[in-house]
Formats: sequence, structure tokens, C-alpha cells
Amino acid sequence: MPETPQHRLLVLDDDPTGSQCVAGVDIALDTDPAVAAAALEAPGSTCFVLTNTRALEEPQAVALNRRVLSGVLADPVARHGLHVVSRSDSTLRGHVIAEPVALCEELAAHGIAVDAILLVPAMLEAGRFTEGDVHYAVVGGEARRVEETDFARDATFGYHHSDLREFLEERSGGAVRASDVLSLSLEDIRTGGVPRVREVLAGARERRWVVVNATEYADMETVAQAVAELEAEGRTFLTRCGPSFVRPLAGQRGARVVGPDSIAVPAGRLGHGLVVVGSHVGLTTTQLRAVQARGTLVEHELHVPSVLDERREAHLDQLAAAVRETLGRADCVLYTSRDLVRTDDPAESLAIARSVSDAVVEVVQRVRGAKPAWVVAKGGITSHEVAAGGLGIRRAQVEGQFWPGQVSLFSAQEAPEEVLGMPYVVFPGNVGGEQALADVVDTLTAAVAAR
Repeated sequence: MPETPQHRLLVLDDDPTGSQCVAGVDIALDTDPAVAAAALEAPGSTCFVLTNTRALEEPQAVALNRRVLSGVLADPVARHGLHVVSRSDSTLRGHVIAEPVALCEELAAHGIAVDAILLVPAMLEAGRFTEGDVHYAVVGGEARRVEETDFARDATFGYHHSDLREFLEERSGGAVRASDVLSLSLEDIRTGGVPRVREVLAGARERRWVVVNATEYADMETVAQAVAELEAEGRTFLTRCGPSFVRPLAGQRGARVVGPDSIAVPAGRLGHGLVVVGSHVGLTTTQLRAVQARGTLVEHELHVPSVLDERREAHLDQLAAAVRETLGRADCVLYTSRDLVRTDDPAESLAIARSVSDAVVEVVQRVRGAKPAWVVAKGGITSHEVAAGGLGIRRAQVEGQFWPGQVSLFSAQEAPEEVLGMPYVVFPGNVGGEQALADVVDTLTAAVAAR
């Protein structure tokens, strides 16, 4: 695999978790296409644009994807050799059909015909892998077909198939036929190598979906090399993937793990930080309880039923004042109440989630002037909303991860003065062990003590 592919990698990320396997790349939290275009000036560059489209209904998600891509394609430098990645959840949640199709349509509107759409949901570090075209998630130490996990029962993006060909047919409502989907098997990749992968991909035309099997990075590196070679010959591919495949596409190997000595906490800040917990997946609740058991953080609960009725304003006023006061003397955690409020209507469930997310953002907006030493956001959508809306971060850089491939550390590069340079931790809802959140807090407090 070439160390630095010449394509420019535009990663449209439907929440902030896609950068967990890379370091030293730009993150645009502002969807102004000019921010991404500027970051893609050099061949081999990579820029994530955090679209947060998993929190949007499909028409809005499609429109946002097309608007960002159209703006980047309008830049004569950024569009040269552009490879577009639609980055989403490794457990298959999101607008998995609509977004790639919309991006293909936008590329076509600019005279670029996509030959194939690569589906590569693997996130190896979190136990998500694909074998025999079936996607698996390791839960409780056991590899399970993803259709058997809680992720498949998502209120908005649920599904019934783990075979990715059948999954594509299900999620497309039959527009994509399972029998029409190509597959790169582990035998193709490992025995046939780059030549065999090239052969399969060379036969793909007119936006053919291709399932990529992968259980280790070497599998994805072989595919990425074949893709780079074919792109250099004029072929065009679009990728829908989890976090892991972005690393070989970007020409990176290995992980950059951060620790107390490598985390820079700007001077002039309080010595105390803020943890914001919005995710409701079971693992997040377990990790929150582990933090609570250590007793190192002052706790503040956002009571979800109160923000959904006439008590909202009074509750947020009281909560913001309490968090701000606490930051003057101690680290604290702001978390949404754990009883999930949802309905059988996916659109209504999404609206409830939106209202709760807006409440979290409003509290963070009110307390950022206290200049916390660091902020940790737990949950994919929560991480995006807190960074962009709550803290006003426009652009950041990925400094590395707390564990290989998991839990990214951002540093704010374009943001309000009280936020600039602040360590910001993106902690997805469904990764890490029971003590992981508490361990991240310990690392950050050690970094503050060492400055």
C-alpha cells in the first residue's frame, strides 16, 4: 500500500466517531464547504466533515450531504482526485442507502460517474468485523451476528439481517438486490491479493455495491491499495464504512495513543473539567455508574421529562447555574436521566432525542465561559452537538486516541477564545470497557496536574 495515497479523502461523518482510527487530520465541525476544501489543498490530505446526519430525517440528511459535497467539488483543487467516504456506525445504523446514493448523484451532477460503492463497516478495535459477508459484533466477549444485538433494534435505524447483501436489500426496500451485490471474500483478499481485488473491482460499474470482508487491518490495506491503483487509472469509487477502513484509505498505519504527558492543557483555564453524558446505550450507563462509584465527579442530572414540558426553562436555568458553580471548585458530570423516553414512531423518537440534545447543548453554552480545563462528551450525537453547538468549535485536529482505535482526543483549532486549544474527548456510546470513562477522566486530571 502506498504510504501516502494521492487521492484527497473527504469523509462525511454522520457523527464524530469516525476519526477513532486516524491522527493528525482535520475535523470540520462547521459544514461550510470552504472549511473542508481548504483542508484538502494537498494531495494525500484527509478531512472529516461532521454532518451529524444520523440525528436528521432522511430528506435533510440527503440535502446536507449534497450541499457539502457540491461546495467541495466547486473548488478546482480540492476536487482533483477526490475520494468521498460516507462514514457511519460500524453496527450499521444510519442512512446507509440514501446518503451514498445522494453522494453518487451529486458527483454525477459534476460529471463524475461512480463505478462502485464499497461497504466496509468493520471497526476491528471494537470487535466489529465481517466474514462470509456476515457482519459481527463482539458483545460480552462473544462474537454475535449484529441482527442479534441491541444495535439492530435501534428505534430509528433498526434492521433484521447480518448478511450484508441481504441487509442492503432490506434497507433499500428492494432497490438493491442481494444477488446483484458483489463481494470481496477473505479468500479473494488474502489468497488473490491486490490482483484479485483489482479484478473484482474492475468489473464493477454503474454504482455497483461491493461488500468488503475484513477481520484484520491487512485485509483492508490490501483493498485500499487496489482502490488507489484503480483510481490512479481513472476509476471512481465511493465508500460507506465504519472507522477502521479510513486508516488505510488515508495511508496511515498503527495508532497514536495519548497519555497525560502528551495532552496539552492551555494555561489560564480552571483546573477542573466537565463530562457530558447523553448516550443511552447500555454500555454508557454501565460506564457512567463506574464513574459515579469512584466518587471523583460532582453529579448533575438533566431530567429528561422536565425538558419535554413546561418545566424546561426553569430546569435548564437551575442546572446551568449549578454546573458553572461546580466547575469553579471540582470536576463534574452532566448526564441525562437514564430512563429512555421514546415512542413507536421513529420520527417522533427522533424529535424527542433532538429536544433532549438541544437542552444539553444549551447548558454547555451557558457554562463554557467558565473555561473548563477539558471536556469529555459521551455519545456520538452528543459529541457533535456539544462541540459544535455547545462549545462553538468550528475546526479541530485529531491528536490521537486513548486506546488504539477508540476514544479520540481533539484539540480545538477554530473556536471561541474560552475554548481555543482545549482538549475535547469524543467518546462513542458503545465502545470501551466498564471502567473506560473513569479511566479517561483520570488521564485528563493527571494531565492538568502535570502542566
